[in-house]
Amino acid sequence: MTTVLVAVILVVFAVAAVLALIRLVIGPSILDRAVAADVLLTEVVCILGADMVINHHTRSLPAMLVIAAIGVFGSIAVARFVARKENPR
Repeated sequence: MTTVLVAVILVVFAVAAVLALIRLVIGPSILDRAVAADVLLTEVVCILGADMVINHHTRSLPAMLVIAAIGVFGSIAVARFVARKENPR
């Protein structure tokens, strides 16, 4: 049963990652690319979380926190960049 669950999780995350990568490459604006990058980082965090649940450990928690922080700070940086670009002083 666990093997089937792991296979389903991997397929779902693989499909989501491929779709996010397509949006990252094709995205017509920088905001589309930023959202796609956030989705990819969120997927990595979810995969690490699923690994922690399946294998009963917490070793990945520091990596999850760092990845989440990078995602937040990256989103803030992109938002500030776009805001300055649209409203020059």
